[in-house]
Amino acid sequence: MRLSTPRISPLTPDHWTQEARTALALTHPELGGPDRPINVFTTLAHHPALLERFLALGNFMLFHTNLEPKDRQLLILRTGYLCKSKYEWGHHRTISKRAGLSDAEIERVKLGPNVPGWTPRQVTLLQTADELHADQHVSDATWQALEQLFDTKLLMEVMMVVGLYTLLSMSLNTFGVQLDPGVTCDVDFPA
Repeated sequence: MRLSTPRISPLTPDHWTQEARTALALTHPELGGPDRPINVFTTLAHHPALLERFLALGNFMLFHTNLEPKDRQLLILRTGYLCKSKYEWGHHRTISKRAGLSDAEIERVKLGPNVPGWTPRQVTLLQTADELHADQHVSDATWQALEQLFDTKLLMEVMMVVGLYTLLSMSLNTFGVQLDPGVTCDVDFPA
């Protein structure tokens, strides 16, 4: 983790306001559910209105988009890696395995789109994440490749997944949100 202690500590249940409880009730069961929400959500519980709106978008982007789960996870893992977010990498390594990515594919995400082993579709997705991270824009060549793969709704979802997980990674890194119990992150980010 970039910070060894939180700048904003997660709220414990005895400090949840009614508004925080209402927002935390929206936590998806795969992410701890309302009874055991993970640190990202109990940290955001300091601002219940923000948490509620974040969960609406976050739950949609993670569980209800039309993107294939493997495609979505490639985008999220690459974004988390580029943003040097151990929290995102640790959680999404597990989610990516459930989505069907192999351990070798997950490890290869660190190396980016220009290494052997990726399909053309995967290269395009990883290239998209790289370009958005580096320039907050997708090149014409990458856009044309994306248009061969996705309709307009999916093109929008690809951009929004990368954007959302960039926002989340920056916030987690800055707030010092620590890994949840049982989650590990063995990745070393480049300097």
